[in-house]
Amino acid sequence: MNGLGFINVELTSRCNKSCWMCGRRKLEREHPELCDWGDMEFDMVEKIADQVPEGIIVQFHNSGDPLLYPYLGHALSLFRGNIRCFNTNGKLLVEKFDEIIGNLETLTISVIQDDAESDEQYATVCDFIRKKGIRKPSLVFRLLGRVDQAERWYGLPGIVATRILHDPDGSRNYEKRVTIPEIGICLDLLTHLAINRHGEVSVCVRFDPEKHGVIGNLNSKTLDEIWNGRVRKHYIDSHLGGLRHTLNLCKKCDYWGIPRGD
Repeated sequence: MNGLGFINVELTSRCNKSCWMCGRRKLEREHPELCDWGDMEFDMVEKIADQVPEGIIVQFHNSGDPLLYPYLGHALSLFRGNIRCFNTNGKLLVEKFDEIIGNLETLTISVIQDDAESDEQYATVCDFIRKKGIRKPSLVFRLLGRVDQAERWYGLPGIVATRILHDPDGSRNYEKRVTIPEIGICLDLLTHLAINRHGEVSVCVRFDPEKHGVIGNLNSKTLDEIWNGRVRKHYIDSHLGGLRHTLNLCKKCDYWGIPRGD
């Protein structure tokens, strides 16, 4: 699987936080028929672990919060040959402490602009840090938008990564101009795959409730067959030919695989 560097594995699509800028909450209001939230069957987790190349990054999140997954510790332990990480709102950090420590390389806590629960989140993270000490995982604080009291996150032991906000409908209408790579092709397309809880594989981890980006299913094909398959090649050829706008997923997306902060 030449070039594959990142895989997102959606352990769960459930979430325990209602962020004002979250596309899933808008989807629940306007298109509840597309909101099939739930957990990945553990045998699917095992199937993925058997096929993922060692050494690449595995992120255990997509549209949900992985701390809600009932078999989190067992799932993470299957990927010990990988760089393991995930994003979380942090609500269950202390409750899931024993399943996290030593089972991840990095842990990212998402901190959002205008969050009414920001003080509670900060207190929980501080409790987790005191209990964790110097043990793995290392921490990243992802500040989304113009976060109130942002300076307090810079005082914690970890890395701060700033990100600009986009439209709740998906990765578009960013607050600042996006960065486009000089090769003119989305870097996510060249390096990334995402697997939802049903085993459906997508070309990237962009918000895609209509599943325009699904290029295969692990219930019928291997990960290698999907990565090197005809459908993904069509995506690449379209980008190389300047036809990104002809792809249903990509034409609604402003992101080119290069994150941007303030």
